Amino acid sequence: MSRIGVKPIPVPAGVQVTIKPNEVEVKGPKGVLKTPVPPKIEVTLEENTIYVKRQSEDKQTKSFHGLTRALLNNSVIGVTQGFKKQLQIIGTGYKAALKGRVLELNLGYSHPINFNIPDGIEISVDAKQNIITVEGYDKQKVGEVAAVIRRFREPDAYKGKGVRYVDEQIILKQGKTGK
Repeated sequence: MSRIGVKPIPVPAGVQVTIKPNEVEVKGPKGVLKTPVPPKIEVTLEENTIYVKRQSEDKQTKSFHGLTRALLNNSVIGVTQGFKKQLQIIGTGYKAALKGRVLELNLGYSHPINFNIPDGIEISVDAKQNIITVEGYDKQKVGEVAAVIRRFREPDAYKGKGVRYVDEQIILKQGKTGK
C-alpha cells in the first residue's frame, strides 16, 4: 500500500478542481495547472478533498499511485501559495541584473550571459546583486529554471566561486600545500 498515495489532498477555498478522464485541471489565484492521470488510476473529488485510488495491483500502477497524488498536491499548493528557489552568487565581480524579462549575469566570462525568463516565472535580484529569487506556480518549471541558472557557473571545488542554492553546502578541496 502506498503511504503517499492514500493521503487525501485538502482543497482550500478559492481553488477549483476539474476532473477529466485523463487529466485533472486545478485553477487558483496564481494560475491554472493541468496534471495528467495515468491509466488504472482514479481521481475523485468529495467535499473539497481529492482522493487518488488505484484500480490494479501491478507494479507500474503502484508506482504511479504515489506519483499522481504528489503531482496533484504540488498543483494545489502551486496555484495557492506558489514555489520559490533562491540562488546565491559568490565571486569577485560576479553579479546579476534584471533588464525587463531578461536576466543578465556577469559570472567571470568575457561576455555577460543573457537569460530570457520563461512565462509563468518571476525572477527578482536583491540590492546587493548576489541573491536571485526564482518564483512561480509550477514546481517543475521553478526547479528547472533555477538549475539552468546554476549551470551557467557551477560552484568551484577549490574556492567555492559560482552560482549555488542558498541552502547548498559545498565541500571545498584543500588544494596544494606548501612546505
